[in-house]
Amino acid sequence: MTKIVFTALALTVLPVMSFAMCSDKSHQAMSCSEGMVWDAAQQACVAQISS
Repeated sequence: MTKIVFTALALTVLPVMSFAMCSDKSHQAMSCSEGMVWDAAQQACVAQISS
């Protein structure tokens, strides 16, 4: 009975904890197509300007 309670608790708590840890947008990776770069200010992919 104890194993069932601990398993149910773990299956309930762990997904909530992982969501809370990843909910900050600054930790998410953004992929842009070739020739584009992520602009954090605009929150979008913009054309990469080479000098």
